[in-house]
Amino acid sequence: MSMDTDTVRLEGIPGKLFFLPVVPGRMEFALEVRKRLLQQMPDVVAVELPITLGDVLLRAVQRLPEISVVVHEDEDNPNAGVYLPVEPADPFIEAIRTGVQIGAEIVFLEPDVSARPHQEEVYPDSYALVRTSYQQYLHAWNAHAAMRTVNPMVRELARGMAWKLQGANPEARTAVVLSLALFHPVLAALPEPCDEPQDRLRRDGLHLANAHPDCLAEILQETPWLQAHYERVRLEPVEQMQLDRLQLQYRMLREAEDVYVKETGETVHAWQRRLLARFTRNLALVSKRLTPSLFDLAAGARATIDDDFAYWLWETANHYGPQRDTDTPPTLNLNASDIYLNTKRIQLRRRQRSHKQRFAATGLKRRPKEKQKGDWAQQLDGNSICSYPPEDLVIEDYGKFLKTKAISILSEERSRVEPFCTSILDGIDIRETIRNWYKKQIFVKSLEKVYGDVGSVVMIFDEDRDERYQWMTTWLGEHQNESDMAFYSTDPYEHLVGPGIGRAEYGGLLLSLPPRRMYDVWRDPDYRMALNKPERLLLAGIDYSVKRYVVYVAPKPPRTLLRSIASRMGRQIVYIPIGQLSPQKLKKIRVVHILDGHHRRRDARDYIP
Repeated sequence: MSMDTDTVRLEGIPGKLFFLPVVPGRMEFALEVRKRLLQQMPDVVAVELPITLGDVLLRAVQRLPEISVVVHEDEDNPNAGVYLPVEPADPFIEAIRTGVQIGAEIVFLEPDVSARPHQEEVYPDSYALVRTSYQQYLHAWNAHAAMRTVNPMVRELARGMAWKLQGANPEARTAVVLSLALFHPVLAALPEPCDEPQDRLRRDGLHLANAHPDCLAEILQETPWLQAHYERVRLEPVEQMQLDRLQLQYRMLREAEDVYVKETGETVHAWQRRLLARFTRNLALVSKRLTPSLFDLAAGARATIDDDFAYWLWETANHYGPQRDTDTPPTLNLNASDIYLNTKRIQLRRRQRSHKQRFAATGLKRRPKEKQKGDWAQQLDGNSICSYPPEDLVIEDYGKFLKTKAISILSEERSRVEPFCTSILDGIDIRETIRNWYKKQIFVKSLEKVYGDVGSVVMIFDEDRDERYQWMTTWLGEHQNESDMAFYSTDPYEHLVGPGIGRAEYGGLLLSLPPRRMYDVWRDPDYRMALNKPERLLLAGIDYSVKRYVVYVAPKPPRTLLRSIASRMGRQIVYIPIGQLSPQKLKKIRVVHILDGHHRRRDARDYIP
């Protein structure tokens, strides 16, 4: 056997055979098969599919890009059946499709026997083909296959396929497309004569059905949205056929995000995208894959954003343009459990929006509106600005919550757990006790007291790489319990909700007590070393903090340099990832209303919900 060429050829075997081992159901291998068949232009294409399904599979391939389902009705139970989706991004189906296109003879290799082995094969992630060559992938698999023991039933199935190849036309150039799991057993069986298998030459109750457009994401191995893209790529010239699953998934997520924003009016922030990427990467690694599946993406979207986003992601992924609901052949709306064993489920609870809540009760005054567009803008005098007191209370309370959480984090970091001997110390550690339950031992925890308190609180919602938050200001607390605040936000006067009342969205903010000490943070030359707005706020938070600890809430931790500066000033930064906080609460405190003077406070409640 020679492994040095682009395809696997055999030496000392009659006939002109070259092999294309593949991972079933993966679009990277489907594209690889198409490329190599168009380059080699074989006379015969032999595929690892049951002989008895040949006619119905050929009809299903003719319907592509519309996706069909091969149905085999159970003779004993008419209401049950076996379903086989015919996917365009499956390498075996692509081999048949391309073979028909180039005028090659299609041969089905697999004997249809009742005792076919059902074993779960774990293949290296097919995304590796994007980063390595097809030949390198095969070499890696060969090293793994050399240590495997072959099941006797697999060996018998391979001998039946080898018998079919031994009878092939020796003058015809034959491309053999089969799974990696059967590649080496078939090669081992080819040099010696094989007996004709006792297979079932026909099956009754076979017919073709159309897959319903709504069920594709559940029944297909590859995501329908990706398969729609595959359909476009396979029609390009061979040298231009490129597929990158991660890039396509990123595009699919952005498309789902656009629909989510349009349907719900919510925003997906950069830190949520990073959290989703990290979460789904870990899910993929747990499953020993390089890339996440659609189920992983939906689970990650629900965990890091919300159920609505997960729903619209699934709906986007399920979109496959060519699919239609037809009467000929009849359309079947299946689910995953109809086809696969051990399926996983995810339950999405979308927010229900009642139309009745949109109507005001009789007798209640509606929120005032502009009589003419621009009336509210003309009432701005620009002499002073102030905040809306109810929002001040909300932001101050949340700042206190973050200070408490920071002390809790420091206490947890300094706690120690040890086996119970003579004292229960600060209590029993339930988690560690359960983890070591097999030792029949109780573990207790000792909490070290945290000395010092929290001074400044810095919250970064968006690092503003796109320069969206151009409005930057610093204002002072009006009484002893109200913090000085520096923040950057959207321009409040681009969105007026009342006369002299603008609505904005925080990008980041700094809170510091005691009040009436803060100079204009955005003009202070002491912070010119800051690389961006979040770093300027953090430097100011360190500078103005009269307590030891400074809370920093952001999508990513601060630079080591900033931690060193804090240390030299006798301060310590306590970093809290923003992903650990409630998204619903963050949405509420991000909105700020700017009033054009204290006199606007009297009427503000009529315009601010």
